[in-house]
Amino acid sequence: IVQDDAIKVQHESIGAIRKALDNKEFVLYYQPKVNMRTGTVTGVEALIRWQHPEQGLLNPAEFLPVIENNLMMIELGEWIIDTALTQIRLWQEVELEFPVRTSVNIAAVQLEQPDFTQKLTALLAAHPNVPAQSLELEVLETTALDDVKHVSKIMNACLALGVKFALDDFGTGYSSLTYLRRLPAKLIKIDQSFVRDMLIDKDDLAIVEGVIGLAKSFKREVIAEGVETVEHGTALLALGCELAQGYGIARPMPAVDIPAWINNWKPDASWQT
Repeated sequence: IVQDDAIKVQHESIGAIRKALDNKEFVLYYQPKVNMRTGTVTGVEALIRWQHPEQGLLNPAEFLPVIENNLMMIELGEWIIDTALTQIRLWQEVELEFPVRTSVNIAAVQLEQPDFTQKLTALLAAHPNVPAQSLELEVLETTALDDVKHVSKIMNACLALGVKFALDDFGTGYSSLTYLRRLPAKLIKIDQSFVRDMLIDKDDLAIVEGVIGLAKSFKREVIAEGVETVEHGTALLALGCELAQGYGIARPMPAVDIPAWINNWKPDASWQT
């Protein structure tokens, strides 16, 4: 009976997400990514939120796990890409001062679809004024990709369209080295769980240092997420990591707030030395 209840709750939750998509209750928030040393904004990450009629603004952790391996995830993923491309166009029209490279998270269930490249091609074609180079797909390293060879092929086909890739949550999964070696992602994101405690935990610091070293060896760029204080940024710069995002730089914000934030942002003076 407990299992039946769990299945019932899951069906209801999936139904609620279906309804929310139809009723346009989802919104994207954007978190800036910066180069701490030069002070340039290198792009933004699109993060989904559910503007729930009763519960207010919900974070993805509160609703995404329900549909993790469900086909609904694919539909939601396509909505995210489409919405992000629409937003990039709007930013282009207000002539933002930086190349609005926008990254979106992509679930394994979506990336592994046989027609993923065709669908991405169609989404890009629906936004002819948006350069494909301004879209970056972040592959979650924690999602076990069933067939690395197959995924690598799909990623190469998408790279040919001009789209970029990043490996997200790097270091948290079991296959980090395999992915690093075999997947053509230009950027590696150091997971915030390591960055957050690196100032007090020697092991986390060693992992951060290790990932930065690996990225350099494999000629990949590296960005740290979860930079919450000036001290985090200073420590990362000392280790050779210049790209960062996190609450110490900016919280995720509605798209409308991004232009003003970019115009006003100054890196901490201590990062410039």
